[in-house]
Amino acid sequence: MLLVLSGLPGTGKSAVATEVARLTGAVHLSVDAIEDALLGAGLESSWTTGVAAYEAVRAAAEQNLTLGRSVIVDAVNDSEIARETWRHAATATGVPLTFVLLTLDDEAEHHRRLRGRRRDLSHIAEPTWNDVRRRAAEFEPWGGAHEHLDANAPLEQLAGSVAKLISQG
Repeated sequence: MLLVLSGLPGTGKSAVATEVARLTGAVHLSVDAIEDALLGAGLESSWTTGVAAYEAVRAAAEQNLTLGRSVIVDAVNDSEIARETWRHAATATGVPLTFVLLTLDDEAEHHRRLRGRRRDLSHIAEPTWNDVRRRAAEFEPWGGAHEHLDANAPLEQLAGSVAKLISQG
């Protein structure tokens, strides 16, 4: 099964993906970690580098899916082009695909999470609230099926809901 956690920065995608991977043994692949590595290797920050990160994660996901492992991808996925990456991976490997969109409508909580967020990325700066608002305005509507979860729920509850989707897949 390929499960793709999507949503704006600060909604908890990485925390949920990490916990679900721990609970289920699924492989957790983060686009941000790969993009950070590409930047660390000397590529410039650009749209092309972002696409390269998605493609690198897609390739790693396909390798793991071919081996029979469930994969959790952690990425914003704010465009249909990005989402098509995961549809291609699922089709190429013959596995079911589930998209999960995490949203956090409580702006004060979302802002608080961003202020307190510290990831181990050396080359990607933490987004500002203005960055998140800009991304939200540009986020393309979903053109396909997806699960929707309120990221204001406790981590354990979110992880349990997502882990259940993997076990059903």
